[in-house]
Amino acid sequence: MSDIKTQALACRQAAQALAQMPSAEKNALLNAMADALEADQESILAANAEDLNTARGKGISGAMLDRLKLDHARLSGIADALREVAALPDPVGQITRSDVRPNGIRVERTRVPLGVIAMIYEARPNVTADAAALCLKAGNGVILRGGSEAIRSNQAIAATLKRALREAGLDEAVLTLVEDLSRETMLQLLQLTDIVDLVIPRGGEGLIRFVAEHARIPVIKHYKGVCHLYVDKSADPDLALRLLIDGKTSRPGVCNALETLLVHADIADDFLPRAGRALRERNVEIRGDERTRSLIPEALKVTEGDYATEFLDLIIAVRVVADLEEAIAHIQRFTSDHTEVIATGDEAAAQHFVDALRAAVVMVNASSRFSDGGELGLGAEIGISTTRLHSYGPMGLEALTVERFVVHGAGQVRHPLPG
Repeated sequence: MSDIKTQALACRQAAQALAQMPSAEKNALLNAMADALEADQESILAANAEDLNTARGKGISGAMLDRLKLDHARLSGIADALREVAALPDPVGQITRSDVRPNGIRVERTRVPLGVIAMIYEARPNVTADAAALCLKAGNGVILRGGSEAIRSNQAIAATLKRALREAGLDEAVLTLVEDLSRETMLQLLQLTDIVDLVIPRGGEGLIRFVAEHARIPVIKHYKGVCHLYVDKSADPDLALRLLIDGKTSRPGVCNALETLLVHADIADDFLPRAGRALRERNVEIRGDERTRSLIPEALKVTEGDYATEFLDLIIAVRVVADLEEAIAHIQRFTSDHTEVIATGDEAAAQHFVDALRAAVVMVNASSRFSDGGELGLGAEIGISTTRLHSYGPMGLEALTVERFVVHGAGQVRHPLPG
């Protein structure tokens, strides 16, 4: 038996006990994990500094370095996220439906844990803690397979969380960090159909496509975030500018950052020069169509490929559109179904935008950066699904459970015996 299969089986066995754990005990565990992360800050940050130094030596991109970096504030944020998950209602055992059938049986639908969830991710060491918190609160075992660029950070965080598990008297196998990062081991993990119930990859498009193509286990997919802001003719220009600057520049290396700006032709002459100045001041490279370049002379010529690109950098593609319908058609062509934003003062236009697009998150007069589980009230999110399975959009606790039927009767049978 391979080492990864042995680890996965141990995780599954430990998860069976966790699934029966009362909510109060799970919450106490998560709070203890948060306290332990804060107590171990220096050792975790030291491990992260080693990862950063190695990554810089390999020439890893600025966006990837930003995702990799931890500091005291980010680590405190990770601990706070665990406490937020602890404070959330426990979905396990919730009765979502209860009906009495004509024959007297009572049919309930209740939430139960999925079982064992494998997380495969790049760069972000916060995922180690976030995924553990969400999976454990929802009664699941979790197998964490991070990237080589964050191995020391992930090991340090996992060691802290495992200590909290041991101190709570739990089997630490319920949280398994895969330290053999070879391709062969990952492929073996993706074949464990009778042990692992769901795979959630988080990272670049290449990683997600690799997982989706090789897994025999259901996969939650989110290939990339090509997020659009459409500024309608009725938009408040100051509001639209705030959405643009926050969405593009507050953290350009994340999947909910804006990548394309669409502007209604009727307001382009006034709005685009203002937008161009604001973006220039923040070192954003603008790639625009002919109308855009006539209004923002320093803009580079945009290509069709740019409109389909997740830049994850201070670069934005811009296009002037004739009307709302042309904006919708552009988005439908290039969308990644992640997050789409409209700035408008017209409620009918806003509703048409919402109805016409199938993105997992649609924002009306709000920044794309709110497309995040924590910001949407889920606590720490385990990922964003653009796959229409049991969950769509940012995934929190409920997305880590499934509904099953529980039937209560008093001896009813479907086919009574004759006589």
